[in-house]
Order: sequence, then C-alpha cells, then structure tokens
Amino acid sequence: MTRYIFTAVTCVAIGFASAFAMKPSTTQKTGDQPMRLGNFSVSLAVKDLAASRAFYEKLGFRVVFGKPAQNFLILQNETSTIGIFQGMFDKNILTFNPGWDRNMKTLPDFDDVREIQRTLQSRDIKPTTTVDAAGTAPAGITLVDPDGNQILIDQHVPKPGK
Repeated sequence: MTRYIFTAVTCVAIGFASAFAMKPSTTQKTGDQPMRLGNFSVSLAVKDLAASRAFYEKLGFRVVFGKPAQNFLILQNETSTIGIFQGMFDKNILTFNPGWDRNMKTLPDFDDVREIQRTLQSRDIKPTTTVDAAGTAPAGITLVDPDGNQILIDQHVPKPGK
C-alpha cells in the first residue's frame, strides 16, 4: 500500500512540475527579448583537481579542454558541461560564454557581452564588474543573484561584426 501511495504521489508531482515547466515566464515584460547568453556550464571550485576529475570521469564526463598544470579542466558528458577549478575562486559559479557553442566554436551571430550588460542595466540588474561599453575585445562581466550565487558572463571571442 505504501508503495502505491508513493508511486501515486510521485506521478502527481511529476505531472504538476511538467505542467509548469513548459509555460513561459509570467515575470518577463511583454516585448522583452531573451538574451542569448551562449554556452552554459557550472564552474566548480574544487579542493583537489585530480580527485574531482576522477570522480566526474566515473559519472561519464571526459576532459575537453584545460590542463592540470593550469589548475583547471573543462569536462563534458552527453548533455552537460562543467569546469573544475582548483584555487581559482571561492565559490561555484554559473558561467555563460556568449559567442560560443557547446564545442567552444564561435557562433556566427550572438549577443555581445556589452549588449548583455546594457540589457541587464536596463532591467535594473547591476553587474558587480562591468566592461567598457565601447570595446570590441573579448571581455566578461559578473553579477550575483538574490541568493548570493555568482554568475560569470565570459566572452572569449571578439564582438561580432554586424
């Protein structure tokens, strides 16, 4: 009986969550365009790069970029990308790379970090670090969400020519 109740509750919870997962945001203003933030990954602050690498490789991740001598590696599995960084920062960071696809290839068209910065500021989001609005070189900005989570918007390619 307990098993059936658990199964029924689980099915209801999954149905409830999926019903809301597909609905558009109700907080986005009409006419606001979504920002194209680029490739997404979670950057993890780790204590032991080798131990973390071994752990994530057991989960099916493989190294796609970085060098242990530089204290960081980028790993991917079928659908996810993570970076593991030893001694580079204190907290985990949500990372977006405008101009890059999942394979770190430059996209033909993307929202430049300076455009993203302007859009954030127009929406009353104050980045903790900013870039020169007139620049064209690779650059990055940081911000913190209401819960203290760090977000890095780190563009590794020049501003696209439009």
